[in-house]
Formats: sequence, structure tokens, C-alpha cells
Amino acid sequence: MLIMSNEAVRSRLDALIGAKGEDYSSISRLIGRNAAYIQQFIKRGIPRRLSEGDRKRIARYFGVGEEELGGPAAQEDESLASEFVLVPRFDVGASAGPGALADRERATDSVAFRGDWLRRMALGNPRDLSVIRVTGDSMFPTLSDGDEILVDASDAAGRLRDGIYVLRVDGAIMVKRLAVNPAGHDFTVTSDNPAYPPWTGLDLNAVTVIGRVVWMGRRIS
Repeated sequence: MLIMSNEAVRSRLDALIGAKGEDYSSISRLIGRNAAYIQQFIKRGIPRRLSEGDRKRIARYFGVGEEELGGPAAQEDESLASEFVLVPRFDVGASAGPGALADRERATDSVAFRGDWLRRMALGNPRDLSVIRVTGDSMFPTLSDGDEILVDASDAAGRLRDGIYVLRVDGAIMVKRLAVNPAGHDFTVTSDNPAYPPWTGLDLNAVTVIGRVVWMGRRIS
């Protein structure tokens, strides 16, 4: 079993810290150590190796395998893998504007979420979840162009209530805020950007409700 040399580990950790825009003291605080701990490890080799607990926490934070920080090569662990659910990411944008034609609805890859977190976020089966991209600005500032949203298809027309949903209207996929009229069978579609006018008094049968938006992710630039 190949284990990286101490010098290679220190160099790799130094590169990870720089790439993420962190510094030595912030990573020291991450593992509950004094502010100079990681600097001493990288620059002076003190301690010679990271402890198992420190290595695990740092590897998890940077999203790398422990072997990159001096640990043994990871072995397949079914119990760990079972903690995560792979949610498909689809090659289609939910337009927060005029509407994007969904002519290429296919999963391009998957996003891993913790199963216990998904159970708190979504009402139904994790197999009813998908990740899609937001395009346009009509839901700004709540949702911005390029955001990714987690959509729960099990929480759709049958459970319709006020909230943000992904809809299909005349072949176009869009994400909008819905307000349901409790006295009838109609609803209002609004955009969080006041520059876009609302659609009022729509019949529930006029659109296809794909699912409710339960989470969003955004790149911080």
C-alpha cells in the first residue's frame, strides 16, 4: 500500500489551502488547533504526520481522499456509500424569464447528497428528485442565472401550495412562484423580479407542474 511521503503531503496540503483561498490559521482553527499549527506542520514538519482525526477533517473539508494527506488508500466502504444519494442533473435549464424549450431532457451526471439531509428537505422518494439549472433573471434576487435547483417531483400538482415550482408551459420549462387561490381551482404565477408582470387566474389544468423547488446552490464569484 503506497503512502505519500511527509514532504509530498505537506506540499499537497499547501497547494489545497492556496487553491481554496484559505490560510494556515483558518485550517488550524478548522481542526481545533492553535493558529500556528498548520504553518508549523507545512514549513517545519512539526508534527511529522497529521493525526488520523485531523487528516479526516481536512480531507473532508477539501473534498479529497485521505491518501493525499498521508493516509492509506481508501477502501470501498458500502456503509459510507449508502449514506449518500446520487441525484441526476439534467441538461435543461428552468427559465426564470420567457421560458426555455426543453428539447434535451437527459441526465448528464449526478450530484451526491447525504440521504438524511434529503429526507429533511424533500417529502417523497429521493428517486423523484432532480437538479436543473436556472436561466434568466425573472426570479432575481431569490434565484439568479446559473443557479442550480433541487426539484422534488413528488411534491407537485397533488400537493400544490404557495411556493416556488418548476412548470412546463407550451413545451417550455420555467421556474416561478405560485400562489394558489384556496377558494377555487386557479392560481397566480409571479416573478420575484418586479420587472416581470404576473399571470393571474390561471387554470390548474393549463400547465404541468413538474415539481417544487426545495433547495438552491450558487457559485460565489
